[in-house]
Amino acid sequence: MYGLGMRVRLMWHTPKPEIMVALAMRRCYNSKPIEDLEKEIESKPGYEKELIAKALRDKTFDVIEHAVFMFEIEGVSRVCTHQLVRHRIASYDQESQRFSAVEREDFIVPPSVQTTPEALAIYQNLLKDSITAFKRLKELEVPKEDARFVLPQSIGTKLVITANARSLMHFFYQRTATQAQWEIRELAEMMLGECRKVAPTIFKEVIEV
Repeated sequence: MYGLGMRVRLMWHTPKPEIMVALAMRRCYNSKPIEDLEKEIESKPGYEKELIAKALRDKTFDVIEHAVFMFEIEGVSRVCTHQLVRHRIASYDQESQRFSAVEREDFIVPPSVQTTPEALAIYQNLLKDSITAFKRLKELEVPKEDARFVLPQSIGTKLVITANARSLMHFFYQRTATQAQWEIRELAEMMLGECRKVAPTIFKEVIEV
C-alpha cells in the first residue's frame, strides 16, 4: 500500500551553470564582448568561484538567477506539494488525479505514525476505506474528478519543477531549517544535494537571499 520512498532527479540544468553566473557578474562591470569575457573566465581556473563568492558576499543575488534547474520528484504526498507551491517563483507540473491511476494505492506514511502501532492501524484502516469509497463511487458512475474528493492528502504524487538558483536558495533556506515539516525538509535536502553536484560554489552555503 505504501510508496517506495521519495525520489529526486535533476533532469536538466543550465549548461556550465557557475560559468554562466560568473559571466553575468562580469557583464555588470565590463564592456568587452561577451565572448571575450567567457574566454577570460574559462582561462583562469577557479575564477568563476571567486566571482560567485563575491556576488554572494556582496548580496548581488540577481546574477545567480541565470542558473536554472529542472527536477523530477516522485513519492511525495499532496501535503508536501501544497507547501511546495507556496514558493511561487518556479514552474510546476503535477500528476493529475483526473487522469492518473490513483488505484495504485500509493500513500505516504509519516514516521510518527509508523512507529506507533495503534496509530498505524487507524491510518491503514482510513486509507483502505478511502480507496474503497473511491472505487465504489466510480462504479456508481460518479466522474473520477469528483470521486477523487474522498482521497486523502497522503496519496503519493509526481511532479516536475523548474526554478532558478536564487529561488531555490530561498526554498532551501526556509525548508532545510529544523522547524520545517519533515517531508518537505527531506525533499529540500535531496534537491540541495543534487544542486551541489553541478553548482557546488553557488550552493556551498544556504543563505537568505
